Amino acid sequence: LNAVPGRAPRQHVRFLPAPGDDGAPGLVAARVPVLADHPLVRGPRFRRLKIGAGHRLDVKASGVFVLGIGHGNKLLTDLYNCHLTKVYTVGGLLGKATDDFSDTGNLVEKTTFDHITREKLERILAVIQGTNHKALLMHSNIDMKTQEAYELAVKGLIRPMGKSPPIITAIRCLQFALPEFQLEIHCLHETQQYLRKIVHEIGLELKSSAVCTQVRRIRDGVFTLDDALLRTQWNLQSIQNAIWDCQLKVKTELEKTLG
Repeated sequence: LNAVPGRAPRQHVRFLPAPGDDGAPGLVAARVPVLADHPLVRGPRFRRLKIGAGHRLDVKASGVFVLGIGHGNKLLTDLYNCHLTKVYTVGGLLGKATDDFSDTGNLVEKTTFDHITREKLERILAVIQGTNHKALLMHSNIDMKTQEAYELAVKGLIRPMGKSPPIITAIRCLQFALPEFQLEIHCLHETQQYLRKIVHEIGLELKSSAVCTQVRRIRDGVFTLDDALLRTQWNLQSIQNAIWDCQLKVKTELEKTLG
């Protein structure tokens, strides 16, 4: 920000000494820059910048990570109060278990996995989604027989508006090729470690074991991978464009959810 060219210094009128026509000293009006605006006097325009982090990612996860700058920190709080759904792609590897449920942890055991099919996996995923759907309705504190519940369901706004345990709103298998598989998980109030534990529990339900090979967030509320900036794009112009591009959908979501 400090490297960006700044506005021209302000001008003010000064009466400067100048010789008159007869050689006698005199004064002449002139416009000169205000020295208080000179970079050597003013110093850097920005000495600190407040940056806030949205829903965090741990060191083993990747994907969409939302940051707020300046006034955006208040918008981060408002978005947090919307309790928006986040979407992840989660990779799994069948046949082994570790102490931290990831493929880089200390190996605890090895198991067979030849008996596992995609149909068996999808059956387990259906059970997980059904169980979490009941938890979603319970923590939403809404009578499902009311008109209010119907209107919220139409708008897709049935979700806990307060603290709740992690809830999976949707889960499906994207790829399956023994011993590896990939899931897409839509969830609320989760942590990345919770998602790794889900993979571990899926392995147990399949009479085997499994570790998580990847956790990647592809959506955080209104933000998707298309909005994300790569490390090579961390420059002022790209960040400014990203803020402008996201302003409308952030405003729309806040008005829809928080009124």
